[in-house]
Amino acid sequence: MRFGQSGVTCDVCAGTSGGPVSKDGAWIGEARMETAQQTGSYATRLSIYLGAALFLVALLVSAILVPGLRLLHAFQALIYVAVIILARRNSAFGYGAGFTIAVAWNAMGLFITHLIQTGTVAFWSSLHTGRIEQPVPMMVALGAMAHFILIGATLVAVLRYDSESRKWWKFAGGGVLSLAYLALIVALARPH
Repeated sequence: MRFGQSGVTCDVCAGTSGGPVSKDGAWIGEARMETAQQTGSYATRLSIYLGAALFLVALLVSAILVPGLRLLHAFQALIYVAVIILARRNSAFGYGAGFTIAVAWNAMGLFITHLIQTGTVAFWSSLHTGRIEQPVPMMVALGAMAHFILIGATLVAVLRYDSESRKWWKFAGGGVLSLAYLALIVALARPH
Protein backbone atom coordinates (compact mmCIF):
# COMPACT_ATOMS: atom_id res chain seq x y z
CA MET A 1 0.00 0.00 0.00
CA ARG A 2 1.03 3.56 -0.70
CA PHE A 3 -0.25 6.72 0.91
CA GLY A 4 -0.78 9.73 -1.30
CA GLN A 5 -2.80 12.92 -1.58
CA SER A 6 -5.87 11.18 -2.95
CA GLY A 7 -6.00 8.60 -0.17
CA VAL A 8 -4.62 5.08 0.01
CA THR A 9 -3.73 3.03 -3.06
CA CYS A 10 -3.73 -0.74 -2.86
CA ASP A 11 -1.12 -2.24 -5.20
CA VAL A 12 -2.96 -5.57 -5.38
CA CYS A 13 -6.30 -4.02 -6.38
CA ALA A 14 -4.98 -1.22 -8.55
CA GLY A 15 -5.67 -3.11 -11.76
CA THR A 16 -9.27 -4.07 -10.99
CA SER A 17 -10.94 -1.01 -9.59
CA GLY A 18 -8.60 1.81 -10.14
CA GLY A 19 -7.00 1.34 -6.75
CA PRO A 20 -7.59 4.62 -4.90
CA VAL A 21 -9.34 4.37 -1.57
CA SER A 22 -10.73 7.32 0.35
CA LYS A 23 -9.97 7.92 4.02
CA ASP A 24 -13.20 6.19 5.08
CA GLY A 25 -12.21 3.01 3.22
CA ALA A 26 -14.61 3.31 0.27
CA TRP A 27 -13.26 2.93 -3.23
CA ILE A 28 -13.10 6.27 -5.04
CA GLY A 29 -14.81 4.58 -8.00
CA GLU A 30 -17.78 3.87 -5.73
CA ALA A 31 -17.86 7.51 -4.66
CA ARG A 32 -17.91 8.54 -8.31
CA MET A 33 -20.81 6.14 -8.96
CA GLU A 34 -22.74 7.56 -6.00
CA THR A 35 -22.11 11.09 -7.30
CA ALA A 36 -23.37 10.06 -10.74
CA GLN A 37 -26.49 8.54 -9.17
CA GLN A 38 -27.09 11.68 -7.13
CA THR A 39 -26.69 13.80 -10.26
CA GLY A 40 -29.22 11.61 -12.08
CA SER A 41 -31.52 11.87 -9.10
CA TYR A 42 -31.05 15.65 -9.06
CA ALA A 43 -31.80 15.90 -12.79
CA THR A 44 -34.90 13.75 -12.32
CA ARG A 45 -36.15 15.87 -9.43
CA LEU A 46 -35.41 19.02 -11.41
CA SER A 47 -37.53 17.62 -14.26
CA ILE A 48 -40.36 16.93 -11.83
CA TYR A 49 -40.12 20.50 -10.53
CA LEU A 50 -40.06 21.85 -14.10
CA GLY A 51 -43.10 19.83 -15.18
CA ALA A 52 -45.10 20.82 -12.11
CA ALA A 53 -44.05 24.48 -12.37
CA LEU A 54 -45.00 24.70 -16.05
CA PHE A 55 -48.39 23.23 -15.25
CA LEU A 56 -48.82 25.76 -12.45
CA VAL A 57 -48.11 28.54 -14.96
CA ALA A 58 -50.75 27.09 -17.31
CA LEU A 59 -53.25 26.97 -14.42
CA LEU A 60 -52.46 30.55 -13.40
CA VAL A 61 -52.79 32.02 -16.89
CA SER A 62 -56.02 30.10 -17.53
CA ALA A 63 -57.44 31.31 -14.21
CA ILE A 64 -56.56 34.90 -15.11
CA LEU A 65 -58.21 34.60 -18.54
CA VAL A 66 -61.29 32.68 -17.35
CA PRO A 67 -62.35 33.95 -13.91
CA GLY A 68 -64.80 31.07 -13.47
CA LEU A 69 -61.87 28.65 -13.28
CA ARG A 70 -60.06 30.43 -10.44
CA LEU A 71 -61.38 28.36 -7.54
CA LEU A 72 -60.96 25.05 -9.36
CA HIS A 73 -57.45 25.94 -10.50
CA ALA A 74 -56.44 27.13 -7.04
CA PHE A 75 -57.42 23.75 -5.59
CA GLN A 76 -55.86 21.89 -8.52
CA ALA A 77 -52.57 23.75 -7.98
CA LEU A 78 -52.34 22.14 -4.54
CA ILE A 79 -51.80 18.75 -6.22
CA TYR A 80 -48.69 20.03 -7.98
CA VAL A 81 -47.38 21.77 -4.88
CA ALA A 82 -47.76 18.44 -3.05
CA VAL A 83 -45.96 16.61 -5.89
CA ILE A 84 -43.04 19.05 -5.64
CA ILE A 85 -42.81 18.70 -1.86
CA LEU A 86 -43.08 14.90 -1.96
CA ALA A 87 -40.56 14.62 -4.80
CA ARG A 88 -38.15 16.66 -2.73
CA ARG A 89 -38.58 14.04 0.00
CA ASN A 90 -38.07 11.20 -2.51
CA SER A 91 -41.56 9.84 -1.82
CA ALA A 92 -43.15 7.13 -3.94
CA PHE A 93 -46.54 8.66 -3.00
CA GLY A 94 -45.53 11.91 -4.70
CA TYR A 95 -44.22 10.11 -7.77
CA GLY A 96 -47.48 8.17 -8.04
CA ALA A 97 -49.59 11.30 -7.59
CA GLY A 98 -47.63 13.21 -10.23
CA PHE A 99 -47.63 10.35 -12.72
CA THR A 100 -51.32 9.49 -12.34
CA ILE A 101 -52.67 13.03 -12.41
CA ALA A 102 -50.56 13.80 -15.50
CA VAL A 103 -51.68 10.66 -17.36
CA ALA A 104 -55.35 11.20 -16.46
CA TRP A 105 -55.32 14.89 -17.40
CA ASN A 106 -53.49 14.30 -20.70
CA ALA A 107 -55.75 11.36 -21.59
CA MET A 108 -58.79 13.53 -21.01
CA GLY A 109 -57.31 16.40 -23.03
CA LEU A 110 -56.22 14.17 -25.91
CA PHE A 111 -59.10 11.72 -26.21
CA ILE A 112 -62.19 13.35 -24.69
CA THR A 113 -62.05 17.15 -24.94
CA HIS A 114 -59.38 17.36 -27.71
CA LEU A 115 -58.26 20.67 -26.18
CA ILE A 116 -54.60 19.64 -26.42
CA GLN A 117 -54.90 19.35 -30.20
CA THR A 118 -56.81 22.64 -30.36
CA GLY A 119 -54.17 24.36 -28.26
CA THR A 120 -51.34 22.98 -30.37
CA VAL A 121 -53.00 24.25 -33.55
CA ALA A 122 -53.59 27.64 -31.89
CA PHE A 123 -49.95 27.80 -30.86
CA TRP A 124 -48.69 27.08 -34.39
CA SER A 125 -51.20 29.53 -35.82
CA SER A 126 -49.96 32.27 -33.48
CA LEU A 127 -46.39 31.58 -34.63
CA HIS A 128 -47.43 32.05 -38.26
CA THR A 129 -49.74 35.04 -37.82
CA GLY A 130 -48.09 36.76 -34.87
CA ARG A 131 -51.48 37.03 -33.11
CA ILE A 132 -52.69 35.04 -30.11
CA GLU A 133 -56.34 34.28 -30.78
CA GLN A 134 -56.97 31.32 -28.46
CA PRO A 135 -54.81 31.67 -25.35
CA VAL A 136 -56.75 29.24 -23.14
CA PRO A 137 -56.34 26.22 -25.43
CA MET A 138 -52.68 27.23 -25.76
CA MET A 139 -52.40 26.93 -21.97
CA VAL A 140 -53.94 23.46 -22.22
CA ALA A 141 -51.19 22.54 -24.70
CA LEU A 142 -48.58 23.97 -22.32
CA GLY A 143 -50.13 21.91 -19.52
CA ALA A 144 -49.93 18.79 -21.67
CA MET A 145 -46.25 19.43 -22.39
CA ALA A 146 -45.66 19.92 -18.67
CA HIS A 147 -47.44 16.66 -17.97
CA PHE A 148 -45.35 14.75 -20.50
CA ILE A 149 -42.26 15.97 -18.65
CA LEU A 150 -43.85 14.98 -15.33
CA ILE A 151 -44.82 11.52 -16.60
CA GLY A 152 -41.29 10.74 -17.76
CA ALA A 153 -39.59 12.18 -14.69
CA THR A 154 -41.84 10.44 -12.16
CA LEU A 155 -41.38 7.11 -13.92
CA VAL A 156 -37.60 7.49 -13.88
CA ALA A 157 -37.74 8.56 -10.22
CA VAL A 158 -39.79 5.60 -9.06
CA LEU A 159 -37.65 3.16 -11.03
CA ARG A 160 -34.54 4.60 -9.36
CA TYR A 161 -36.26 4.56 -5.99
CA ASP A 162 -34.67 2.15 -3.55
CA SER A 163 -35.92 -1.40 -3.84
CA GLU A 164 -38.33 -1.10 -0.97
CA SER A 165 -40.95 -3.83 -1.26
CA ARG A 166 -43.89 -1.43 -0.86
CA LYS A 167 -42.80 1.27 -3.31
CA TRP A 168 -45.34 0.21 -5.94
CA TRP A 169 -48.15 0.21 -3.36
CA LYS A 170 -47.13 3.70 -2.32
CA PHE A 171 -46.90 4.78 -5.98
CA ALA A 172 -50.41 3.40 -6.63
CA GLY A 173 -51.70 4.93 -3.38
CA GLY A 174 -50.43 8.36 -4.40
CA GLY A 175 -52.14 7.95 -7.76
CA VAL A 176 -55.47 6.92 -6.24
CA LEU A 177 -55.39 9.78 -3.74
CA SER A 178 -54.60 12.37 -6.43
CA LEU A 179 -57.45 11.13 -8.64
CA ALA A 180 -59.88 11.09 -5.71
CA TYR A 181 -58.87 14.65 -4.80
CA LEU A 182 -59.25 15.78 -8.42
CA ALA A 183 -62.72 14.20 -8.64
CA LEU A 184 -63.72 15.91 -5.38
CA ILE A 185 -62.56 19.38 -6.41
CA VAL A 186 -64.13 19.08 -9.87
CA ALA A 187 -67.44 18.10 -8.23
CA LEU A 188 -67.27 20.96 -5.73
CA ALA A 189 -65.46 23.80 -7.51
CA ARG A 190 -66.10 23.48 -11.25
CA PRO A 191 -67.73 26.45 -12.92
CA HIS A 192 -71.47 26.11 -13.52
